[in-house]
Amino acid sequence: MPTPLGELHLVAAARPNLPKLAALWHALPASRLPLRPVLLHTGQHQDPAMFGDHLAELGLPAPEIALGVPGGNHAETTGRTMMALHAAWARRRPALVVVAGDVDGSLAAALAARKLGLPVAHLEAGLRGGEADMPEEINRRAIDAVATLLWAPDEGSAARLLAEGAAPAAVRAVGNAMIDTLRRNLAAARARPLPEELASKGLAPGGYGLVTLHRAGNVDDPARLAALLRALGAAAAHLPLVWPVHPRSAARMAAARLALPPGLHALPPQSYLAFLGLLAGARLVATDSGGVQEEATALDLPCLTLRPSTERPVTLKAGSSRLVTPEALPAAVAAALAGDWPRARPIPLWDGGAGPRMAAHLAEVLAA
Repeated sequence: MPTPLGELHLVAAARPNLPKLAALWHALPASRLPLRPVLLHTGQHQDPAMFGDHLAELGLPAPEIALGVPGGNHAETTGRTMMALHAAWARRRPALVVVAGDVDGSLAAALAARKLGLPVAHLEAGLRGGEADMPEEINRRAIDAVATLLWAPDEGSAARLLAEGAAPAAVRAVGNAMIDTLRRNLAAARARPLPEELASKGLAPGGYGLVTLHRAGNVDDPARLAALLRALGAAAAHLPLVWPVHPRSAARMAAARLALPPGLHALPPQSYLAFLGLLAGARLVATDSGGVQEEATALDLPCLTLRPSTERPVTLKAGSSRLVTPEALPAAVAAALAGDWPRARPIPLWDGGAGPRMAAHLAEVLAA
């Protein structure tokens, strides 16, 4: 009789987790590990635009375990998710849990698993932005502190984990899982036509910039959000800007009664392939998203990072990403359009092989 496979639970809380987990999911069949992958959805993002529509495009199945815990404030999301996961894993105990990124659901999964004595792998470990009060920074540091396997996206992040005292056997620089998924899907994304609402306004690939904004530090304070909108309006005088508006940003704009400035073209949240197609066709991107910084670097796209710091300094060292204040945004757009922007230098390990390296590390750990 064959030995029953243990379960490897891949925890997806929010949309940004999915492309990262997809890299590991697609690498597992060739690894022949004695583990059966199970996609577990906590529920932090639940609607189709923010979660469900992405699954098929990423080649992922519907979650086998869906907890249905909605998002809320940080304490509510973390606490309710921990309770639901504890109950689920008490009934159905996996061999190992993989958490990706730094959202509240990922922290809850890491804590719940370790308190049940389950090993945890952190996919995207070692990122640090230096903003101690940022919720994502708190989460990523806490996850790294309790995880048993730490998969870093680059050698610098791995070295940081070792300097913080992580066990060398636990740390592995595996590369960037987001780039695995980008490479796997780029051709299909490029083949998608521009949304009709943009094409009807005369926009075409290479003739627009892309905007994403969702972080609390940018959108929760009405004054900060208003300043960003003014800056985007001024930047749009140089280049039309396309903005798939995150639900958080839309809610904050409505609450503060802030209008979209001229030159900005709003879109609803986009599926993975639709967004990647927009990004690949853009002349530049202005963003506060860490994942978009990574994707822009891989695409050699000028990236104007609207934050005072970034947990992905490797993108700054690569050259194509810069930290930009709202006040400096219009001038930065003009500089990029004038060609005053360096080409992105390749980043070691960002080669599409992160998934196989994660699977190889798992195999080493299981064989030890």
